[in-house]
This record gives sequence, structure tokens and C-alpha cells, in this order.
Amino acid sequence: MTDDSPFEAGSASVTVRRRAKNGDPESERTFHILGTAHVSQKSIEEVREVIRKVRPDTVCVELDKMRYEALTDDTRWRKLDIFQVIRDGKVLFLMASLALQSFQKRIGEKLGVRPGAELLAAVEIAEEIGAKVVLADRDVQATLKRTWRNLSFVSKGKLLAALVGSLFDSTELEEEEIEALKNRDQITDAMSQLAEAMPEVKGPLIDERDQYLMSAVEDAPGKVVVAVVGAAHVDGMTRHLGKSVDRDKLSEIPQPSLISRSLKWLIPTIILGAFAWGIYHHDWQDVQKMIYAWLLPNAIVAGLFTLLAGGKILSVITAIVASPITSLNPTIGAGMVVGLVEAWLRKPTVADCERLGSEVTTLAGMRKNPVSHIFMVAIAATMGSALGAYIGATWVLTML
Repeated sequence: MTDDSPFEAGSASVTVRRRAKNGDPESERTFHILGTAHVSQKSIEEVREVIRKVRPDTVCVELDKMRYEALTDDTRWRKLDIFQVIRDGKVLFLMASLALQSFQKRIGEKLGVRPGAELLAAVEIAEEIGAKVVLADRDVQATLKRTWRNLSFVSKGKLLAALVGSLFDSTELEEEEIEALKNRDQITDAMSQLAEAMPEVKGPLIDERDQYLMSAVEDAPGKVVVAVVGAAHVDGMTRHLGKSVDRDKLSEIPQPSLISRSLKWLIPTIILGAFAWGIYHHDWQDVQKMIYAWLLPNAIVAGLFTLLAGGKILSVITAIVASPITSLNPTIGAGMVVGLVEAWLRKPTVADCERLGSEVTTLAGMRKNPVSHIFMVAIAATMGSALGAYIGATWVLTML
């Protein structure tokens, strides 16, 4: 590994030269790994300068097909099928993605830079000089799902709180602070803090992608390759240089464990068992009280959460009716039923979908846009139903 690259000293970028095991100098390959900040004008200029100067055979970018299309297809939101998103249970993942995008978008708007613009610049210059373009990153859905599956219940709560908190965070980074994010020492410190605070996130979000990206870069054709990636990946990628990586395995979505699948049925089993016990050992009046103890918390809490999220009256009524029933059937959630009703009532238009990317940068904007508002109501109904089921189950057990 050498640092005699055209990159500035102290940046996260490196040049790596590798020769075949037989020592043949003709088989030497050069990898320029350029670390960038995704909302940096200087990164855009640096990417253009380096690729034009190096004139590589291949340019690899930290994008997968879905993210590339999101950056290049301005009409992507009009293709959104909101009913399908709700039916497939992808509301939470989409909202998390929108929250992350909104954070980058706010910084980008301050600096006049579109998030990911340096990656598009890399593609543009590669096409200009006739270099091959490789989308080197792992599928974003695999990354999100592997990260989510890797989190404990408490960590999931922390992560969701952090994402929601980002919508209220008025802290603005200056351009100098963003450029400092490419400094190796600062990146190392940041990664250490992330590993200490949420090691379950760092593994699938950073470490696995370091392996995946480096493997994809090494498999790229040509003797000279430029890889444009976020600065946080550079050190990790170089550590995995030359190592065998099974990218297919890293892209697998781990199936829920038997324990986690069984836990979904825990409350329904307890409640149905409690009712059976009550019918056998108590009179009908006591059984009625147990039924009320289950129905009331489910209905009231789910309805209240839906109302607070700004759900329409029919959606609130749906939450009240559906929650006690869906809480006994893990295959369908109250949020799904309420979300579909809310979507039917609000009837979002193509124009609403097109504005989604720009309006989710603030909480007010999320409530204003019918699409994100529907998602908020669906999530609130899910949370209210879960809390109501826990309260109801506890209350029923005290009556045995």
C-alpha cells in the first residue's frame, strides 16, 4: 500500500498497488480509493479532478441500483404505490430512509450541494473519458434489513428515537466541519464512538459494507480503478484488501430466529389461555371483566395514538375496532389496517408523491404531505396497539 496518490495529505483517500503472486509487473493493478463527504462541493471537485488526472479503466461508486435510480430518476416518487407499501409492511423502513435522506438534504441545501452529487459526478466523468462504471455497493434493502434484524428491542427504540430526533435537530454543520469529516483521525474517532454506542449498527452498516465494497472494487475490470466512497469506508476497505469475501452471503436477509417468531404469538397465547382458564374456573361475570380488561386498553390506546398522529375520524374508529382483534393475530397489524383506511380517505395524488422527498425535511412538512402523514398514522396505530396489548395482557393476568 502506498500514499503517493494525487490526493491531499491527511484526507481519507489512499492509493493501493497490487501485483500478482508471480511478481509479474505487467499484472500490477492500481486502486485509487477516494474518500468523500456526500454533501461536499469540494468532494465533487476532487472527484472530477482525480478521475480526469488518473484516467482509470473503471470507476466504482458507493451506490447500488436502487440508490442510483433514486439519484437519477426525478420521477421515482410518482411510481410509489402507497397501498403496496402498507400491505408489505415496509412503512417503517421507508420512513427511516426518508428521515436519513432529510438529514442529508438539510445539510446539502445549506451548502448548495445535492446529497450524493459527488457520486453522480464520478459517473458523469467516467462516461466522459470512456471508463466503465460499476455500482459497487450492497443492495440498500439488504443493508437496512440486516441492520434492523441485528438490533435488540432496546436498540431499535434508540435508533428510532434518533431518527425522529433528527427531524427536530436544528443544529447546522458548517462546510469546514463537513470537510473535516474526511480527516482520518476524526473518522477513526467517530467510528470508535459508533462502535461503543451501537455496535449492532456498525457491523452491518459499516463493517460488512467495507468488505462488500472492497471485494466489488477488486473484481472490477481494468488495471487502474478509482473507487469513490464515503470517507468512513476507506480504512475498513483497505484492511480487507486481498481477502476472500462472499458477497452473496453478505446480501442474505437473515430469517427471524425461532424464539423471535414464537414471541409474536406469546401475547395471543397468554390471552386466549387466560380466557379459557376464566371460562373454566370463573363465572361469566368475571369472564366479561377479563374481556373488558383486554378490549379497553387496546381500543383506547390505539385510538388515542392514531388521533394524536392526525388520523382522520374513521381511521381512529378503525384503530379502536381493529386493535383488540389484530393483537391476537400477529400476521396482520393494526397499523396496516389503519394505514389502508387513512390512505383511502386521503387519496394521495402523484403530485403529493413527487413532493415527498422535499417535504419530509421537517415534522411540519411530514404532516402536510398526505403520503408521509399516512405513514405517520400507520406507525402511530402500530405503536398504540402494541402498548395497549401489553397493558391489556397485564390487566387480564391480574384477574386470574
